[in-house]
Amino acid sequence: MYRSLTDQEIGMLTMQGCSAEDWRLVKVVNHFLPDNIENVKFSGNIRIGRFTKSVTLFGGISFKTGIYNAWLHNCTIEDNVLIHNVRGYIANYHIEKDSVIHNITTLAVDGQTTFGNGTFIKVINEEGGRSVPIYDHLSAQVAYIMTLYRHRAKVIGILNKMVLEYAERMKNHTGVIGMQSSIINCNTIRNVKIGPATSIDGAKKLENGSINSNLEAPVKIGEGVIMEDFIVSSGSRITDATLVSKCFIGQGCVLDKHYSAEESLFFANCQGFHGEACSVFAGPYTVTHHKSTLLIAGMYSFMNAGSGSNQSNHLYKLGPVHQGIVERGAKTTSDSYILWPSRVGAFSLVMGRHYKHSDTSDFPFSYIIESKDETILVPGINLRSVGTIRDSKKWPQRDRRTDSNLLDKINFNLLSPYTVHKMLKGREILLEIQRISGTTAEEYSYKEMKIRKNALQRGIKLYEMAIWKFMGNSIITKLNGAKIDGRDGLPGALRKESQLGSGKWIDLSGLICPAEAIDKLMNDIEESNMTSMEEVEAVMNSIHMNYYNYEWTWVYDELEKFYGKKLSEFTPEDVIAIVKKWKESVLGIDKYLYEDAKKEFSSVVMTGFGVDGDDDTRIDDFRNVRGELEENDMVKEIKSHMEKKSRLGDRVIEQMSTLKKQSILQN
Repeated sequence: MYRSLTDQEIGMLTMQGCSAEDWRLVKVVNHFLPDNIENVKFSGNIRIGRFTKSVTLFGGISFKTGIYNAWLHNCTIEDNVLIHNVRGYIANYHIEKDSVIHNITTLAVDGQTTFGNGTFIKVINEEGGRSVPIYDHLSAQVAYIMTLYRHRAKVIGILNKMVLEYAERMKNHTGVIGMQSSIINCNTIRNVKIGPATSIDGAKKLENGSINSNLEAPVKIGEGVIMEDFIVSSGSRITDATLVSKCFIGQGCVLDKHYSAEESLFFANCQGFHGEACSVFAGPYTVTHHKSTLLIAGMYSFMNAGSGSNQSNHLYKLGPVHQGIVERGAKTTSDSYILWPSRVGAFSLVMGRHYKHSDTSDFPFSYIIESKDETILVPGINLRSVGTIRDSKKWPQRDRRTDSNLLDKINFNLLSPYTVHKMLKGREILLEIQRISGTTAEEYSYKEMKIRKNALQRGIKLYEMAIWKFMGNSIITKLNGAKIDGRDGLPGALRKESQLGSGKWIDLSGLICPAEAIDKLMNDIEESNMTSMEEVEAVMNSIHMNYYNYEWTWVYDELEKFYGKKLSEFTPEDVIAIVKKWKESVLGIDKYLYEDAKKEFSSVVMTGFGVDGDDDTRIDDFRNVRGELEENDMVKEIKSHMEKKSRLGDRVIEQMSTLKKQSILQN
């Protein structure tokens, strides 16, 4: 493929200001033309392709591809690359075709490097007790196990070994600049592997990392960025003077506007602006947009951190050893504070400053409010919030991943065995608190939290409505399209498709699944039935794809307990009773959502509109800016949902009524 230079070519290159320590080490492709190589110093082994195209840079400046004003050491330059104005040198790189390198200082690999693979990140625990080795294909699910399942020491040891073996395979003394990449106006890039279609513009320093860009999902690194010991996954963007040290950045993430992150993991579609992250496990869709917001020593997912949100991970005794868990879908308001260790239940809202170590994991969809230094729990109230529904709908729409190979397995369901099991448990706890304390008490205490009487009673009601909504959804989905022959065919239509799914369910940072499935996976790892991360990820993906089969198994068992009758003995009358309860719950929750949405169009919200006019002007100004209530997209969706679910419930009831009549005629 490559040949030696001819004497004539060497002479022409010399006339154009080029030199080489040894021209015999410079090899070129057939049909090589030396025209577009000027003022270049060659050292070490050099391989050069053909330059026949032109490229256009910012501002419309056109360049012929080639090498101008540079020092190259041990490099391979493929066809139609542009290298222009290298202030220092490029050493030990394979630069693939159609790439542009313009106005940089140094681009080099120094000795053997793993390009960030195998770097240990002190996630959640700043002292390093939960350190995770990162690698190119790390998923949120594998990282979850490696971080939190320290009680399975053998599993952790095997997974660490797999990652380090991968890192050893990646070790090389030569780096790669992928095809169609662009590196412009940068300072130092050292020991960095750069995938195809990467854009690096104005970065100050990149050291010891991998940028896993590809043509489907390019990566952009912007001006002023400093990163060291990192891996950036496809489709991500890190720009505007962001500082990254010892981090894994997953697919579709955005870190921007002076964000600072160290010793942290960010998974799919996370966003960080202005603030700071330290020892954070940021599961999918963890978002922080504000200055003075600190996320530290915690695990989060589907989370939105308000301005000035803060946590504390040490009590000035043994150092920063404490941790926090914020389950999926939680939010913090402006100036909120949580003292670790604490645990926040799924889809909850944290308001105020909390100095006690609360655990609300059994009370999803709650408000956690501070009043006079006390933590007040309002169970289930977020089930009435239209914002909760809006969040659950926006996440799939805001998936920025365009890579055909998705690393993280993400289940977007708001209601699932994971959240509904917690509501079942929370309801039991509330009923027990009420039974022990009596109905005359105006306030109850639970685990260093206060629950007011009306909040407790309302929480029981809201949890019951949500439980019936989920159970009814599952049974209707199961019966939808099923062929039921006579009364005796109903139990058959309701049968389980899988025995896996009973008992406890967990959320592995996006993957909702039975705990039993993960236990089986870890047993297989311990018994050496798996030898690579690819096998582990394949099992994770299979679990993810079988979610609805597992979900029905869980519903089958729990519905028997909640309804008080075995599903194998179900009659059309039982289904009708459940569907009626489901319909009542669905419509009831939707009415709550509609009333909550109406608050966004109240006179109070109009404050500040029509500033120089009367009430009519204020109303007109508001309407022209915000629109009418009934024309709001979310409101229309709620009303449409009510109509759709009402028709669906009536159709199932009619189906069961027909089945009931057929049974009577047969008898």
